[in-house]
Amino acid sequence: MNIVEVDALSALRAQFPSSTGYFAACTVGLPMASTRDAILSDLATAPDVARYNRAVEASRAHFARLVSVASDRIAIGSQTSVQVSLLAASLPDGAEVLVPEHEFSSLVMPFVHAGRGIRVRTAPLSQLAAAITPTTALVAFSAVQSACGHVADIDAICAAAAVVGARTVCDATQAVGWMPVDAVRFDALLCHTYKWLCCPRGVSFLALSEDYARTLTPVQAGWYAGDDPWSSCYGGGAELATSARRFDVSPAWQAFVGAEPALRAFAEADMAELHAHATGLAARFRRALGIDQPDIASAIVTWLDPDGADLARLTAASLIASGRNGRARLAFHVFNDDADVDRAVAVLRR
Repeated sequence: MNIVEVDALSALRAQFPSSTGYFAACTVGLPMASTRDAILSDLATAPDVARYNRAVEASRAHFARLVSVASDRIAIGSQTSVQVSLLAASLPDGAEVLVPEHEFSSLVMPFVHAGRGIRVRTAPLSQLAAAITPTTALVAFSAVQSACGHVADIDAICAAAAVVGARTVCDATQAVGWMPVDAVRFDALLCHTYKWLCCPRGVSFLALSEDYARTLTPVQAGWYAGDDPWSSCYGGGAELATSARRFDVSPAWQAFVGAEPALRAFAEADMAELHAHATGLAARFRRALGIDQPDIASAIVTWLDPDGADLARLTAASLIASGRNGRARLAFHVFNDDADVDRAVAVLRR
């Protein structure tokens, strides 16, 4: 890590005063000092729905900036699985959905249990683009796989989908916050913000292309789905918003209060610098332990640990990591540094 890199990220790193030995951003991000301050301030004052609404709209704008689309293309939610269910509900009867093997269940289960003859087919992530055929209506995949940390070949997948006219749905929950992400490339992009964006749980976003949004039915429409939620609170005749906010669900107010400063901080950060920092630490860790470098750089490092012995050694040394699908898993984020890498390497070399 060079001095320029440290300086470029110093303001963001300063938001995490107690992060030593934490390698679990892929499970849940550390709370920022500004998030704690915002929540405590809110709890110390009388509830104010206007203040909550401002936090929601500011959060929407920050996320839009993070994924390079206009904020009117962003719908808010609380869980990505609920937002995926919206997409599944709008598929034609008998449609074929292609997903990677071992994909995170929140992206798969809504399609599997959608009924109406919808078929879900799987392929290895490395072969996902080649597995897209003229019968594929929609391909859904994570930009970064949760279990193994592999980064999808987005160029190949999007190109193959375009050839046959298949919709593309990308879950960027394990990507936004450490790598540049452009939502314009997909028909839909989903993201829960409690991992790499270090927000309270209960804040998710759905970015939709205008063309795809026109095909979707707002089956979860409620009082917050109007252009002005406060004028669509009663009755069944209220008009839905003309933007993607017609797919909004009622927000978890306090979660957005805490999310807004975190989203702002990441939106203002240099994501290219953050990507270089996180993947640089991950590459250094892999070199030290002889773990193969992936074809596409990732901030998540995993290796086979079927009995959990390596994870147990890290835990015993007060290093916080995780294990998924028979693999030990470490995530390197903005709050990690070379000293963290050295600590983890020393424990695993004993």
